[in-house]
Amino acid sequence: GWSPASTEVTVVGGHAGTTILPLLSQVEGASFTEEQLEALTHRIQFGGDEVVQAKAGAGSATLSMAYAGFLFTENVLKGFKGDDVTMCSFVQQGETFFSSPCKFGPSGVEEVLDNGPMNEFETAKFNEMTGELQGQVEKGYKFAQ
Repeated sequence: GWSPASTEVTVVGGHAGTTILPLLSQVEGASFTEEQLEALTHRIQFGGDEVVQAKAGAGSATLSMAYAGFLFTENVLKGFKGDDVTMCSFVQQGETFFSSPCKFGPSGVEEVLDNGPMNEFETAKFNEMTGELQGQVEKGYKFAQ
């Protein structure tokens, strides 16, 4: 009974598969069983693959990425203008990069916020993904060199 268009879910971590972690426990008014958390998390993590499969291998989820890029850019520009903007961004944290909620302003990312409270399910997934994410970051560095 909820509209996906008006439901916001904070997603932290990386960009691929199990490094994507939706924080469903933070959706106001929502309550999920363990089975629902597992199913929704998997669908969010592998949504791009689902699009490719639906296109029978004849395309990708490029339009989704383009739209996400548009929304990100639009909000960065709002932050530059002085609007109060909070959204997730891939930022360096210690030795690695990680998508976290950030406050944006006239100088770009002005504050990296805490991910907020995670339930037991999310904490376990978070701990599982950190090694994989670090490996992907290192692979990206090597590719860029």
